Amino acid sequence: MNLSRKKRSGKIFINNEWHKARTGSTFETINPTTGRVITEVQQGTKEDIDVAVEAAVDAFKLGSPWRTMDASERGRLLLRLADLIERDASYIASLETLDNGKPYHVAYPIDIVGSIKVLRYMAGWADKNHGKTIPMDGQFFCYTRHEPIAPALATGNTVVLKPAEQTPLTALYTAQLIKEAGFPAGVVNVVPGFGDAGAALVAHHKVDKIAFTGSTEVGKKIQRASGEFNLKRTTLELGGKSPNIILADVDIEKAVEAAHFGVFFNQGQVCCAGTRTFVEDEIYDEFVERSVERAKRRVVGKETEMHRIFLEYSSENILRIFGDYSSGVNPAIFHGSDRNPFDPNTEQGPQIDETQQRKILDLIEQGVKDGARLVHGGDRHGEEGYFVKPTVFADVEDHHTIAKEEIFGPVQQLMRFRDLDEMIERANNTNYGLASAVFSRDLDKVNYLVQGIKAGTVWVNTYNVLGAQTPFGGYKDSGHGREMGEYGLSQYTEVKSVITAIPQKNS
Repeated sequence: MNLSRKKRSGKIFINNEWHKARTGSTFETINPTTGRVITEVQQGTKEDIDVAVEAAVDAFKLGSPWRTMDASERGRLLLRLADLIERDASYIASLETLDNGKPYHVAYPIDIVGSIKVLRYMAGWADKNHGKTIPMDGQFFCYTRHEPIAPALATGNTVVLKPAEQTPLTALYTAQLIKEAGFPAGVVNVVPGFGDAGAALVAHHKVDKIAFTGSTEVGKKIQRASGEFNLKRTTLELGGKSPNIILADVDIEKAVEAAHFGVFFNQGQVCCAGTRTFVEDEIYDEFVERSVERAKRRVVGKETEMHRIFLEYSSENILRIFGDYSSGVNPAIFHGSDRNPFDPNTEQGPQIDETQQRKILDLIEQGVKDGARLVHGGDRHGEEGYFVKPTVFADVEDHHTIAKEEIFGPVQQLMRFRDLDEMIERANNTNYGLASAVFSRDLDKVNYLVQGIKAGTVWVNTYNVLGAQTPFGGYKDSGHGREMGEYGLSQYTEVKSVITAIPQKNS
């Protein structure tokens, strides 16, 4: 197997073609498992955003192939894209594991299969998102149209995507599949880059809608900027500090496992993670003890080489995709790692980058200073890559920094409570409101808590369960608007009323 050593860089996808950045700048994308460079990617800036937006605007003009396409055909294209992702699912999951660090057995069924399900669900809506006729007073005929305004293909929009700079590779691969599926040029454009590229997209007066998933800090900047230029609509899915409430009547073994999953899934890099775990006083001490034992059993990486099958399969594909579209791959990323995210026993991979690792470790240190009791973990795992040991704090109080700030890492805070009314007040005593959970066998108590908690999702006796059919989004500083389901579609259309005078109305 001969991997090219030539230094090249992944390009920008505009109008179904690959382009170099206008400035000629590139940036490195890093394998967080090893800290080594995977490849270089063209760094898009305002100039590239301008070109991409113009391509999307042209693709959206009246009379364009995309605007004249039957809605059912839009659905067929989305189904075709889902089929192509399914065809290449193993490779895409491997690429995501390489670029993101998450275990392969998580990336494949959650990220990739989940994306396929979303595409197929939305494809079914393509020819069903329609307006209504309204029986208004007078000699008039009134109806509404749902007209596309923003980046949702099912409703007929065109898209400019700026992927996270830490993980651009799967977005670039999917861009090629979009072209292969038969989408017209300019309908989807992918511009990798940093915050300045995202800011240029938000500021562009020809962009009608911004959808953003990320930190509350950046979300607030986007909200301000979106109102400054052309009053863009926004949907923001932002941070969280979700309360996970464990009542004393639970099966404690199952509750400990669910709470562990609610915090540590995806290395704790989940906006809806149940990091504020409130445990009823009666079972608190046992819950802490069991939670520590579970954290000790958590497998962080594994002492083996990188997955041989991935090496043999993906090296050819990486050259095919990133070679054809001008990218060079560092062969060293495949060898010598003592942390293997491809091993099925691996539960936890690295944090996304060194900056996030450092932030987590600093917050852990602050937790100790504030007086919370560190009962497991608390430091870096290994010398290579950006791993953090599974960490558990007990005796956490509401005023502690770790109880207020989103850590976005594998850190569980166990907090004690005695009264349901007190619990509701404490659960809501945060600027966040993305998700929450209640574990109990008492449905009266469950319903009381569900009605009192201010959060976009409340799970009952489960955690982190999401679906293409169910809306997801937050209250307060966790953002606004909803993703997924029928509610999600409404974020991507404008409702136009058409009122026509007629000689005679026959209802």
